[in-house]
Amino acid sequence: MKRLVWCCLLAAVITKPSTAQDVPQWIREAAGSTIPVFGPKIPGVVLLAEERVVVERDGRMVTTTRRVTRLLSREARSRAAARAVYRTDSGKVRGLNAWLLRPSLPLKKYDTAVDVAAVNNDIYNEVRAKVISATEDSDAGSIFAYEAVTEERSVFTQFDWPFQDELPALISRVVLTVPSGWTASSFTFNHAPVDPIVSGSTYTWELRGLPAIEPEPAMPGLDQIAPRLAVTFLPPAGTDATFGPSFETWQSVSRWLSGLQEPQAWPTPELTATVQRLSSNAESEIEKIRAIGRYAQSIQYISIQTGIGRGGGYKPHTAGEIFAKSYGDCKDKVTLMRAMLKVAGIASYPVAIYSGDPFYVRESWPSPQQFNHAIIAIGVSDTTPRAASVEHPLLGRLLFFDPTDPDTSVGDLPQQLQGSFALIAAGEKGGLVRIPTIPPDTDELQRQTDLVLSPDGTIEATMEENSIGQAAAAMRAEFRLGSPSDFVKRIERWISRTVPGASITKVDPIQKPGEDAFTLRAEFEGRRYAQIMNNRLMVFKPAIVGRRTGFSFNETSRKYPIVIGSDQATDTFRIKLPEGFKVDELPDAAKMETSFGSYSFSFEVANGMLVFTRKISMRSTVIPSDQYSEVRSFFQRLYAAEEAPVVLIRN
Repeated sequence: MKRLVWCCLLAAVITKPSTAQDVPQWIREAAGSTIPVFGPKIPGVVLLAEERVVVERDGRMVTTTRRVTRLLSREARSRAAARAVYRTDSGKVRGLNAWLLRPSLPLKKYDTAVDVAAVNNDIYNEVRAKVISATEDSDAGSIFAYEAVTEERSVFTQFDWPFQDELPALISRVVLTVPSGWTASSFTFNHAPVDPIVSGSTYTWELRGLPAIEPEPAMPGLDQIAPRLAVTFLPPAGTDATFGPSFETWQSVSRWLSGLQEPQAWPTPELTATVQRLSSNAESEIEKIRAIGRYAQSIQYISIQTGIGRGGGYKPHTAGEIFAKSYGDCKDKVTLMRAMLKVAGIASYPVAIYSGDPFYVRESWPSPQQFNHAIIAIGVSDTTPRAASVEHPLLGRLLFFDPTDPDTSVGDLPQQLQGSFALIAAGEKGGLVRIPTIPPDTDELQRQTDLVLSPDGTIEATMEENSIGQAAAAMRAEFRLGSPSDFVKRIERWISRTVPGASITKVDPIQKPGEDAFTLRAEFEGRRYAQIMNNRLMVFKPAIVGRRTGFSFNETSRKYPIVIGSDQATDTFRIKLPEGFKVDELPDAAKMETSFGSYSFSFEVANGMLVFTRKISMRSTVIPSDQYSEVRSFFQRLYAAEEAPVVLIRN
C-alpha cells in the first residue's frame, strides 16, 4: 500500500501541466511502470536501461544512453548520478541531462555537468567524464533519470553491454543501427542467447524482469552473473570503411596487437649497457630473468591512456623512451622488459589479459576490448621452475610474469590473474591461452607460535611466520602500502581478535631484497588468556592466533557458485604447560578431505609441552551452488574444531 501511495504522488508530480512538458515521454512511461514488491534489502530498481548506438559510414558512432532508477531506500541515493565518458582525442559529449522526480516536491532538472578525469592519478589520460549528481537532493521514493549523448570515432567495430548491475531491472535494451548493407552479430553471456529483433539495418536486443543480484560470500564477480551482450558489426566485404580491422579469430587479434607492439620493443645502447650490468653475475637463465624483472618492476607506474579511440591504448611507447624516462604503464613495462630480454638473448611476447576477474574473458568473442592489462610471456628452457609456465604448441615453454605488480616475484603470478584466458601477441603463432594456476605448495604460509602458559592463565608468546608465493606477496603489499606504524597496528588488531587485551611488545617484518619469502616475527602477552575454574581447572582455546581471512557461510541456501582461491597454511602452536597442571581433555583430532580442499588438526603431549598443529590446503576452484551444503559443512566443522577448548587439571 505504501508503494502504491508513492506511485500516486509521483504520477501527480509528472502529470501537472507546468511540469509535464519538462519530462520526456520515455521517463513518464518508465515512471508509470508496475513495480513488483521487493524485499527490504533491495535499495532500488532500474525502470529502464537503454543504449542506442548509431554507426555512420564515416566512422562516427553516436550513442544515446537512457536510465531511469527508482530509489526504494536512502541507501540508494548514490544511484542518483549520471556519468558520460568520452575520449578527448576521438569523441565528445553532445549532451547530458538529468531529472529528479520527488514525492510532494517539484520536479528538478539538471542540465549542467561537471567535467572530471575518468580515473584519478593518471598523468596522461585522454579519457574524461561529464558528471551530474543528484544524491543530496534525492531520497527514498525519488525517481532519477538521465540521458547522455556521446559521439566518438573508433577503430573498433565491437562493443559490449551489461544488461544490469546489482539492482533489478524491469526493461533493459540495446538498439544498434548500422549503415545499409552492414551486418551485426552478438554473443550473450550469463544468460540464454538473446536474439535481436531486426528491422532494416536496426538490431534490438531486450531483456525484461531481471531480478536483483544480492551479495553472497565468495560469489563470482558481477560480470559472471549479470547478463552481458557482446556485439560485432561489419561492413560488406571489400568496403573501404574508416573503421579498423575486424576480428573473427583470436589469431587476427594477435596479428593486430603484434603490429602495434613489436616495433616498440627494440633496445638502445644505454638500455643494452644496463642489461649487461644487471646480468653480469647471473649464472642461470632464471637469474637473468629475475634481475631484468626486478628492474622492470622498479620503474614508476603511471597510467597512460592516449590515442585510445585510434587504437593507441594498445600501443606502448618505445623501449628507449620508457628506459630514459623510467616510467610507464603496464604495456610500457612489458615493452621495456622485452627489449631487455632481447639483449640477454631471451625471446618474449606481450600478453593481453583481464585483471580483476579470472573468468571475465570469453573464448567465443575474439576482441582486444576484453582485456585491460598487459603481462609478458618469456621463452624459457626446462631448467626454469614450472609453476607459472605453460607448454605452447608453437612457441615452446613460456613463463608468465607481471612486471606491473611490485610484490609478485618472477616464477609466481598474481592471484587475480591465475586461471585466466589471455592473448599471446605473437603474430600468426599467437592466440588465446589459459594462464596457469599456481599449485598450493608454492603459495604457502607456515607459522610457529611458542607459548608459555602461567598458572594464572597468562600467556607469553613468540610467533614467527614465513610465507612464499602469493601469501608473501600479500604481506609485502600490506607492508608497502602503509607506514610501518600502520602495519604494526594491523598486526596488533589481528592478534587482539583472539587474545583480547593482548600486549604486543614486538612486531618485526623481514623482507630480504631479491627474495620471494616474507617473514613476520611478533611477541605478545595475554593476561589471563586461559580461564581458571574452581581453582582446579584451566580452560583455553589452543588456536591462540586466528586466521586473517576466512569465509562465513551462515545462510542455509545458496543461489550463486562459490569461488575458492588457492591457500595453503600450516600453524604449529607449542604450548609449555604451567607447573602443577596436566592435560585433562583434548578435542578429538580431525581430518577432512574434499574436492576443493583439505583440513586437519592434531595434538601431541610430551615432556610438559602441548603441541597443536592445524593445516589447511585449498584449491583454486569454482564450486556449483548445488554443492553449497558440502562447502558450508566443511567450514562449519573447521571453525567448530578450532573453537573447541583444551582443559587442564591440577595434578
